[in-house]
Amino acid sequence: MLLIGLTVMCRWALGKWPWDYLRGPDTRQQAVFRARKLLNVSARADHREIREAHRRLSAMSHPDKGGSKAQMQELNAARDLLLNELPYEPPEPPQ
Repeated sequence: MLLIGLTVMCRWALGKWPWDYLRGPDTRQQAVFRARKLLNVSARADHREIREAHRRLSAMSHPDKGGSKAQMQELNAARDLLLNELPYEPPEPPQ
C-alpha cells in the first residue's frame, strides 16, 4: 500500500510516473539533439541560423569540394529535421 501511495505522490508532485525516469530520452529528442550538434546551433536557433549553419557546413562537405555524398545527406537531414521542429516561416527571398 505504501508503494502505491509513493507512486501516486511522485506522479502528483513531479508530473511523471516513477518508471518514466528509468527510460532514456525518446528517439526524436535524440535525433534533434544530434542534428543541433552536427549543425552547431543552439536549441533556440531560428530558421535563419539553421539555414546559415547548413550553408556554411555544406560548402565544406559538398562532394565537389572534397566531401562525400553521405556527409551532405546527413547535413540535409539535420537541417530538415530542425526546420520541421519550428513553426512555419516562409523562406527568405533571394538577394
